[in-house]
Amino acid sequence: MAEILQKDGTWAFDGDALRLTPGLDKNVSLLRRTLGELVVPLGALAGISFEQGKKSGRLRLRLRDGADPLLLATGGRLTEPHDPYQLVVESDRYGVAEYFVDEVRGALLLDRVPADPVDTYLLPGPAVPISVSAGDGTASFDGEQVRLEWNWKTEDAKAAAGARTLALSEITAVEWYPGAGLENGHLRFTVRNAPTKAPPKYDPNAVELWNFRRDPLMALVAAAVQVRLPHPATQTKDVRPTRPEALAAPAPAVEDDHDAVLRRLRELGELHRSGVLTDEEFAVAKQAILKTM
Repeated sequence: MAEILQKDGTWAFDGDALRLTPGLDKNVSLLRRTLGELVVPLGALAGISFEQGKKSGRLRLRLRDGADPLLLATGGRLTEPHDPYQLVVESDRYGVAEYFVDEVRGALLLDRVPADPVDTYLLPGPAVPISVSAGDGTASFDGEQVRLEWNWKTEDAKAAAGARTLALSEITAVEWYPGAGLENGHLRFTVRNAPTKAPPKYDPNAVELWNFRRDPLMALVAAAVQVRLPHPATQTKDVRPTRPEALAAPAPAVEDDHDAVLRRLRELGELHRSGVLTDEEFAVAKQAILKTM
């Protein structure tokens, strides 16, 4: 088992999954502390890296596209303090961090975990019920419906219609944008047969966010809804008709040795490009496979 303990949090790896526990330090973001401990199965990982700095370094996990509803709902817009897949490492623990990376990369190689996208969620998303008050309203989700309630800062045109209750079956998409500089953010729900281009401050299906401390917590509401929606990959698959001759052709009983070697080389190339394998590891593994030809 590999483990690294820091003020920012603790990461542990048992060969099958990584357990990411946020630290108790005051600099740990409210989002990470609210989200709590995450268990990331090895099969959800696309890679891991460690970046050294003069005073501190940073461990980073890269998940396979589509594996985590939080990353999908936020579209990669979580900044460093709020990203649960980053860990600040103090300079005196660089050796431990490098060992941790080697252990995880070795397991990815041994289990032949591909780095390509997935068509199903591999993490469960935040627990429900969940309720967050930020910006111009409160968003609550119990697993079946979303409720939006407004406060005194809400625009009159939006507040006049009163609180909104959206059944999960009515929601087709959810998006979260953080506030940045003078630009406000939002949590917005797209409702079936009710498209709108209204700004979030006027949209009755959106909460406007003003870049305050609790705003990032709305990302957890977005993720809790996202994980219960159909996975985007299932909606965009290119379904092509099967040719009659393909239906008639019998499937090969055993994969040709040459094809197997080429397939494995392609897999190694993908792992190398994604950063799972170092140049050295890639060269050694490639030579070992070529010797079998």
